[in-house]
Amino acid sequence: MTNTRPPVPPFTVETATQKVRMAEDGWNGRDPQKVSQAYTPDSKWRNRAEFVSGRAEIVEFLQRKWARELDYRLIKELWAFTDNRIAVSASTAGPWVVAPMITRALANWACDKGFPVTNRDTARSSQHT
Repeated sequence: MTNTRPPVPPFTVETATQKVRMAEDGWNGRDPQKVSQAYTPDSKWRNRAEFVSGRAEIVEFLQRKWARELDYRLIKELWAFTDNRIAVSASTAGPWVVAPMITRALANWACDKGFPVTNRDTARSSQHT
């Protein structure tokens, strides 16, 4: 596999923070194809009650998500890390539902050495503003 996307494990606080910032920028760019390249071809996602497997499904998921969340803005913060895992606290805000909502999430990423994220597991809670 030659799709290395630095920074790669083992992570330090600096490189883990850099990876989180790069992910935030990618998501806020709203380009599903580009975002999918940050994940392995067989990456597994859980997003609330939805399970996604592989880049093609990641692209489809993000296209659906961003088609209804027009003013989507994501803010990610490094919460914790180990050699090859990163936990991210994320929040979003937007008027894409009946009443504006703020959503907070915790995402856990598992990374292969020298390759993109292999697993993404996200739990969320939402509240009306």
